[in-house]
Amino acid sequence: MMSSRYVVLLTLLLGVGVSAVEVQRPRGVPLSKLQFYEEGKPFTCLDGSRTIPFDRVNDDYCDCSDGSDEPGTAACPNGSFHCTNAGFRPVFIPSSRINDGICDCCDTTDEYNSGAVCQNTCRDLGRKERESLLKLAEIAKEGFLLKQQLIQEAKRGLEEKRAKAADLQVNKKDLEEKVEALRTVKEAAEQPEKQAKERHLKAWEEEKALIRIEEEKGKMAEVFLELDDDADGFVSVAELLSHAELDPDSDNSFTEEEAQGILGGVDKVDTAAFEAVWNNIKEKYISEAAPAPVETAQEEIREPVSDNDSEQYPEDDITEDEDDDDEEDEDDDPDDGDYKSHSATRTPEKKDDDEGTMPPYDQETQILIDAAQKARDEFEESEKALREVDDQINNLEKEISFDFGPSSEFAYLYSQCYELTTSEYIYRLCPFNRVSQKPKYGGSETNLGTWGKWAGPEDNIYSMMKYEHGTGCWQGPNRSTTVKLTCGKETVVTSTSEPSRCEYVMEFICPAICQEPPNLVSEEHEHEEL
Repeated sequence: MMSSRYVVLLTLLLGVGVSAVEVQRPRGVPLSKLQFYEEGKPFTCLDGSRTIPFDRVNDDYCDCSDGSDEPGTAACPNGSFHCTNAGFRPVFIPSSRINDGICDCCDTTDEYNSGAVCQNTCRDLGRKERESLLKLAEIAKEGFLLKQQLIQEAKRGLEEKRAKAADLQVNKKDLEEKVEALRTVKEAAEQPEKQAKERHLKAWEEEKALIRIEEEKGKMAEVFLELDDDADGFVSVAELLSHAELDPDSDNSFTEEEAQGILGGVDKVDTAAFEAVWNNIKEKYISEAAPAPVETAQEEIREPVSDNDSEQYPEDDITEDEDDDDEEDEDDDPDDGDYKSHSATRTPEKKDDDEGTMPPYDQETQILIDAAQKARDEFEESEKALREVDDQINNLEKEISFDFGPSSEFAYLYSQCYELTTSEYIYRLCPFNRVSQKPKYGGSETNLGTWGKWAGPEDNIYSMMKYEHGTGCWQGPNRSTTVKLTCGKETVVTSTSEPSRCEYVMEFICPAICQEPPNLVSEEHEHEEL
């Protein structure tokens, strides 16, 4: 579709040099409406409201409700006057400006009876506008040529991406087979490793159990010696009564009968019989060598009381910190978890207890551990390579299927960013990704919107981009940005504004939006207003 700018340019350029032919018509009437004004015939108001004699047209009295009978006077408040402006652009002005002493039409026709001294500047204005439009036409032509290059580059790039995606699919299939083969190897290596570790752990548990038994016997022997006050090789009822904490019913009355019951119904026991007694008293027994517990009054713990009982209110302003450069999510791959759960150090884990540290694995077990670890490493490496290939394929498929315009002319903008620095901010446009704003002299970056869609009018949808769901304004909506594309030889952000709160508009020049300019030499056109 030819843009309106090109139509205007064509009209102005081709209107120069055409012989001026005066077309007789009532003052203020454009050629497009001349058919309704036939001299000598009754005139019907353009809204069809009434019909009047033709001599009442432009008689300085408003007969028609739509003002159409007074196109060349100021009689009707809703009328309009047509400036012919030969050599420049014709325009309509309100009829109230006719003969008001101010020259509104560059051909001075609006001041025909006011006495105002006006100069016809239409040709000078037309010349200047034609020069300006010629420059714009040249820029549009160069931009369109660049666009053709971009289309060819995009076509080649698309073919390369499709070929690369196909190669990666083949590579992915090979990697999937390799991963499954290495998974089998890993699982086969982990089974004997697991069994060897379990054997090692079992042996260590048995060793610890023996240690605990010996420690228990040693403790029992120490207690026997503590209770055997007369060192006769027996613990008697009297000797047991010296330990009130052994009272079975804890009623502060430890009797001989109760002590005899602890000793198994006898008056005294030797070291052999004491083992059964020890099992009954070891939880309550307090060694005579142990220091007496010191009771301390527990200090009452109180919550600190704020000096200010008033409610705390939020700050009026909030900092719009944006974790823009989007932190990458950690892979939640189930195979990763499998790998980590099976990975093991070459030496057993140290345990901070009284039973010591598990001894190093024997050589046979360590060989199995090393073999399993190697299998895990190789599996993890191949699985990582598979994920990377999968990511590459997904990114390529996304780029291949993306709407970069009818001929993919906007594809060169992908993965690029363009900045505009103003007196206060640095604006950053990353097409098809996001728009952001950062204070020029330091501060956090604010998201002005992420890629939403092409948002131009139906007949030129690629002329505007919409970026949505940016950082929320304080007590307002989320920020958004409309990017307006205009034709040019360069690719550059030229301006940014905020016409409505939290709604930004960015002007962006790029050759991809340029349309093919009209052939000014071959076109034929006659300026209707000459």
